Amino acid sequence: MAMALISPEPTSISPSPLSSNSISSSWLRRRSQKQNAHHHHHHRLGNQVVTKLVRPTTTTCYSRDIFDSIGVRSSFASDRSNEEEKKRRSSSWWWASGGGGGAAVCSAGMEGIGGGLTAAAAAAAAAAGERGEKEEYEYAVPERLKVVALVAFVMSLCNADRVVMSVAVVPLAAKYGWSSSFLGIVQSSFLWGYLVSSVAGGALADRYGGKRVMAWGAVLWSLATFLTPLAAEHSIGMLLAVRILFGLAEGVALPSMNTLLSRWFPSNERASAVGLSMAGFHLGNVMSFLATPVIMSMIGINGSFALFALLGFVWLSAWVVGVTNDPRDSPLISQAELRLIQAGKKDSSTEPRKFLPVRQLLSKLPTWAIIVANVVNNWGYFVLLSWMPVYFKTVYHVNLKQAAWFSAIPWAVMAISGYIAGASSDYLIKSGQPVTRVRKIMQSIGFIGPGVSLLCLKYARSPSVASVLMTVALSLSSFSQAGFLLNMQDIAPRYAGFLHGITNSIGTVAAIISTIGAGYFVQWLGSFQAFLTLTALLYFSGAVFWNLYATGEQVFL
Repeated sequence: MAMALISPEPTSISPSPLSSNSISSSWLRRRSQKQNAHHHHHHRLGNQVVTKLVRPTTTTCYSRDIFDSIGVRSSFASDRSNEEEKKRRSSSWWWASGGGGGAAVCSAGMEGIGGGLTAAAAAAAAAAGERGEKEEYEYAVPERLKVVALVAFVMSLCNADRVVMSVAVVPLAAKYGWSSSFLGIVQSSFLWGYLVSSVAGGALADRYGGKRVMAWGAVLWSLATFLTPLAAEHSIGMLLAVRILFGLAEGVALPSMNTLLSRWFPSNERASAVGLSMAGFHLGNVMSFLATPVIMSMIGINGSFALFALLGFVWLSAWVVGVTNDPRDSPLISQAELRLIQAGKKDSSTEPRKFLPVRQLLSKLPTWAIIVANVVNNWGYFVLLSWMPVYFKTVYHVNLKQAAWFSAIPWAVMAISGYIAGASSDYLIKSGQPVTRVRKIMQSIGFIGPGVSLLCLKYARSPSVASVLMTVALSLSSFSQAGFLLNMQDIAPRYAGFLHGITNSIGTVAAIISTIGAGYFVQWLGSFQAFLTLTALLYFSGAVFWNLYATGEQVFL
């Protein structure tokens, strides 16, 4: 099957000389002689002369093999520049199926691309048609966009499966008589496994690619999600074991995402790619906060866990066939897109990734800037993720469905603001701003904004006002995605997954402490506000440390 480049202008289409697998050289010579009667222009391309035919109503097609065999480059030749590629795409040409053994270039309008060819071209055309050589196909949707779409979907499932427990824990606690302090232990138990797998997942993703690691992670966390309510019915020990398994599986998600996107996107598009992926991550919260109470009211607690687990296996079927670890391994990617990706990467080496010594990573202050930022971010993030429904129910005495709605709104806005942060970061870098300055600006917004918002919560007298302040806090915290989260790819492009795993594991310790600590604060003091004030102070301290020691330059080669 051949591919033809068709003009959007309405024309009468004459039969292509390449409409069959066998092309007669004598036919092409007669065709060339006939076309000499028309007005034509000569253009020298490479070492050959190609005649451009002016014929307004007829489409003339030539095999791409012709041009390749004689060194002539057509508008889709493998060495066209990025600017030429943009012009070609903006001129509304597209690919469509055609007959023949090779791809054909077809053009109509006032000027055609091909006219009479040299004898060498005609001979090459005949040979190419007889061979039926394999051609490079180009597709309307870039492959990297398909990759980021699947990454965004699995990240939404990653967070949705967490939130199912955050919502279901309210009726589960009432059913089994769990105290607030024990509730904190249950909520944090998945982080115990998460702590271990972040480092291993990052190292494995760097070594073997994010596709395989992400796939196994999704399989295991979907299985653990399905088993959670069954384990709660069995025993406390079984419940904690399943939640630890859930954390082990989910710990590989962010490092795998980071590694995969660093290979599939050029540097000046990476913030937007991460923004889209994390938008899916946060939309998973919204989906789960809103859907879980409804599902539980219809088919029970077990049904809500089973439904989200099933979505994980549906995603897996598309992931296995639609994604490769590296764009160079994709059978569908065009050469133009591959060159665009490679040209915009700090590291395009094909050598296998080696494990970087932890001591070497920890010897640099920029690494510690990322660690501190991860600690502060995880502390605040998991407090809000785990306790928001309980907060609204306890402080404002709303029912579970109302608490879920008030909890969902901030995450919905966070998904949008996260993409805005990524797009803004890419724009600033493309406009010439230093990467270091951009990372510091984004991270400062991501810490100072939430800190101020959490301090203001003490003055909220209604759930609506509290939800607005939570929305501001979370939407501004999403700017961290264009700060410390991307900075790992800046300072260590070859080891982004491993670095993410190490820093995220340390951040997970902070998340465990904050999730359990919030439960004890509520039980002892009867209020969330003291703990939220402590969290705000940590945000401010993290902003200062980041601005002192972070850099956007590559540190580890």
